Amino acid sequence: MNMQAAQTEQCPCGSANTLAQCCGRYHAGTPAPSAELLMRSRYSAYVLGLIDYLQATTLPVQQPLLNLESIRQWSLESTWLGLEIEQSTVLGGQPEHALVTFTARWHDHSGEHSHQERSAFVQREGRWYFIDPTVPLKVGRNDNCPCGSGQKFKKCCAAYL
Repeated sequence: MNMQAAQTEQCPCGSANTLAQCCGRYHAGTPAPSAELLMRSRYSAYVLGLIDYLQATTLPVQQPLLNLESIRQWSLESTWLGLEIEQSTVLGGQPEHALVTFTARWHDHSGEHSHQERSAFVQREGRWYFIDPTVPLKVGRNDNCPCGSGQKFKKCCAAYL
């Protein structure tokens, strides 16, 4: 998408803003200031086929384990119908965690679909990351948390998964 189109096109995340005023700035590198805005920008990335952004905003230890071709195929072969954020809760802690409950709708070759999920997010060094439930975290409860906090997994991200 060119920059001129982003200046006038409504953002796919469902806000009343243009793509440039909303998720486009996060796609361009500005860190999303909240887990909810990261969730919205990730939905928009699916709509726009921005697979590199989806990878970069996933918990870093999970990034190499993502099936990027599968994500790309789903993104490009779907017609995205909308996103509804039902709840966004900042849980606090060090590092800060949040949960976002949403419903995403899309249409593909097998029909129309609706998926509700409660996603967990963690903030590290000023950036929010999605903790992908489809990518197993190979860590024991007493191991260091894979988010890089230095805490035991059971005292950090495990509490929100």
